[in-house]
Amino acid sequence: MPNGQIRKALSGFYYVYDNGNIIQCRGRGVFRNRGESPLVGDFVDYTVEGENDGTITVLHERKNNLVRPPIANIDQAILVFSIKEPDFNTILLDRFLVVLESFNIEPIICLTKSDLMDEKMKKTMAVYISDYEKIGYEILMTCKDDPAFHEKISPVLKGKTTVLAGQSGVGKSTLLNTILPSLDLKTGVISDALGRGKHTTRHVELIEVCDGLLADTPGFSSFEFDLMEKEELSSCFPDFVERQDGCKYRGCLHVNEPKCAVKQAVELGEIKDYRYKHYLQFYEEIVERKPRY
Repeated sequence: MPNGQIRKALSGFYYVYDNGNIIQCRGRGVFRNRGESPLVGDFVDYTVEGENDGTITVLHERKNNLVRPPIANIDQAILVFSIKEPDFNTILLDRFLVVLESFNIEPIICLTKSDLMDEKMKKTMAVYISDYEKIGYEILMTCKDDPAFHEKISPVLKGKTTVLAGQSGVGKSTLLNTILPSLDLKTGVISDALGRGKHTTRHVELIEVCDGLLADTPGFSSFEFDLMEKEELSSCFPDFVERQDGCKYRGCLHVNEPKCAVKQAVELGEIKDYRYKHYLQFYEEIVERKPRY
């Protein structure tokens, strides 16, 4: 039985990549009966029916999957944040980082519009960049018409399945147009390939680029903590994880507990105060979330 990977899902069909060929497949009814749904990024087994048609018979175990957008087996996410217009926003960045950590997706921070910085902004951003690099996050910087960006981004994409995420207006489209010329596609074709053409249904698709796979995912602009419990939150802050073994109480939530190593690190400036404030805000959000039935 051949196997491959779903690279695109559209109008009830799944387009499975197998050794350079794309096979148009349907999903088996058994998936619907089990409440399962094949996703872009899934590794699958399929049976061949005709020259380029088939039926997906087996879904292999996923290492992760997102609901919005529906995509599986993601290695990393490039979080696109502008420095200005809109202004750099640490609470939104931390929200993205926390949710990606919870799905075991490696985040890479890409800061755009660096050409719009004045001297004061350069100093402010240098501090933030240092803070996040110390935590262990990789940071790329770019601006419009950056001739070196393709060289910066190519090794990051190589051999990985990557999603792009970011608010509208942060320069995501400019970034895509920088990355995708390696496919020799014109802008209009890029729009269609990414489900953005005027008459194209918006869909998720993995595209081969820089020896990796890239998905620009519609609807991937904000995150909620729908699936997270309050006990899991601190494990999504790597700077907290480093210190939590020093807490007096096992399972410390770093909120009201005495002799908390995380709170002590905040007081000493080893964990940034704004990161801890964001943690408390996310914690409250999870606690106040209405239960799902």
